Amino acid sequence: MKSKRKFTPEFKTKVVLDALQERESVTELSKKYSLNSEQINKWKREFKAKASLLFSSDYKEPEKADLQAKQKLFEIIGQQKVEIDFLKKALS
Repeated sequence: MKSKRKFTPEFKTKVVLDALQERESVTELSKKYSLNSEQINKWKREFKAKASLLFSSDYKEPEKADLQAKQKLFEIIGQQKVEIDFLKKALS
């Protein structure tokens, strides 16, 4: 059984932008990137549907939101590490 391939947002964006330029057909792009042409068309539809969100007033940069979420997770991990070390010492 084949494992499902995962693509980065950067790769998807590159493929979609190439497809939107229409210098090459979707079939040619599917060969170039080793993708199914329907996958490229799906990404194009998704891109077009969500493109207007970039210009909405309540749009937040993903990087800022990601950094805040990561910082919160690192704080939780740090707190748990201290608690685990304390419990290990207590059991010794």
